[in-house]
Amino acid sequence: MVGYHRRICIFAPKEMTMYNVVGKCKKGNAWAHFEVTPSLELHRTLSFANIDEAKGAPLAQQLFYLPFVKKVTLTEQALQIERFNILEWEEVIDQVALQIEEYLNKGGAVLTSKASTSTVPVTVYAESTPNPNVMKFVVNKMLVDQIYEYKDIDAASGSPLATALFHFAYIKEIFIDTNYLSITKYERMSWDAVVMELREFISNYLKEGKKVVDTPPTVQPSDTPMTEAQDLTDTEREIVKILDEYIKPAVASDGGNIAFESYNTEDKKVKVILQGACSGCPSSTITLKNGIESMLKEMLPGKVTHVEAVNG
Repeated sequence: MVGYHRRICIFAPKEMTMYNVVGKCKKGNAWAHFEVTPSLELHRTLSFANIDEAKGAPLAQQLFYLPFVKKVTLTEQALQIERFNILEWEEVIDQVALQIEEYLNKGGAVLTSKASTSTVPVTVYAESTPNPNVMKFVVNKMLVDQIYEYKDIDAASGSPLATALFHFAYIKEIFIDTNYLSITKYERMSWDAVVMELREFISNYLKEGKKVVDTPPTVQPSDTPMTEAQDLTDTEREIVKILDEYIKPAVASDGGNIAFESYNTEDKKVKVILQGACSGCPSSTITLKNGIESMLKEMLPGKVTHVEAVNG
């Protein structure tokens, strides 16, 4: 009798990718950044202003059902979400990150074949700052989730956008935060002669979906400082809290940043770092004395005698 052998092939189900989503935001900022690991393997940037625009992007459509979501941007490694001014991100960011993570881990689609392939709608407008050599270029989308500051083209090797901008001979320094760039020019050039050129360049660059940064800064950004890396005293924590809650939002509106550097318990001197439009600004001394120093003295009586900018 001839033997009969039946071959049974068992196909193991394809292993599903498991995603991890981490949300980041700055206090008071309308944008939040949700980093996705592993990447979403998108090869372009897509931005949506409402649920109808997000046809073909089921993940973005899901997010628009949240009443506080104003705009959603999808990139290869992250989602960037702008909120309406009805709450603070700190109240909901963990829940939103979990919702995105659960959606992806259940096999939810990011894009379908109907997803739009049009360029990202980008608008850029220029704002003058108290520093006459610095112009603030504000974009209607999130650019970065932390601060990047470049003093020259060599330092900008991790930022394709900054590198491209440094090829304009009149640009001296570049500061990038959340949804804006503060660009410092050399004094010999007038802003009237170049501001439209820069607006158009930045707008076209971003519309093409090109990256703002490739790699994180080689040194720890001053905005997420020392305050997290070191053990601070009670007084130092109070100083940092006041800077974060009362000073930083006002400074950011002028295209700059301020970060705590140190506190001397003997002479009660506070040292801070000025960045962006605040660095080298003619009015920074007045701001330090009449604004920051006065507030710290008032809110921390007997603990602060003097405020000094290490790069003022």
